[in-house]
Amino acid sequence: MHEMKDTARALVRIGYDGRVHKNFRGHQAQERFDHEVRVLRHLEARGCTFVPRLLEVEPEQLKIVTTNCGTRVDHLSLERQTEVFAELEAYGVRHEDRELRNITYRTSDGRFCIIDFEFATLLEGGPGTVSLKPSG
Repeated sequence: MHEMKDTARALVRIGYDGRVHKNFRGHQAQERFDHEVRVLRHLEARGCTFVPRLLEVEPEQLKIVTTNCGTRVDHLSLERQTEVFAELEAYGVRHEDRELRNITYRTSDGRFCIIDFEFATLLEGGPGTVSLKPSG
């Protein structure tokens, strides 16, 4: 596997088969894991095609395996970044970490995609809904 990210909050690796393996760790690891799983399931149920799709969920290891949404983007205008994140809100999710590092480019269809949903907010609310967005 190829290591993509190794921080206090997560270890992200891409397998030889292209699948993305994310292990949650550190502060609020369980909550962030549960929340990202919930958000990704919500987006899949609503037919959002420009986010990773959950393939495996391993709660005992705080690990998810997802599809690969392309390669990291090095340059994208602020206006286009805003447009990409705004598209997500039509599916009931606001990405709370709207940084270029969370946008990828999928060459198979020329689509900008969004990754990393552990701090996203489900806009539709409901019981148990929480935003894990870090405060200022």
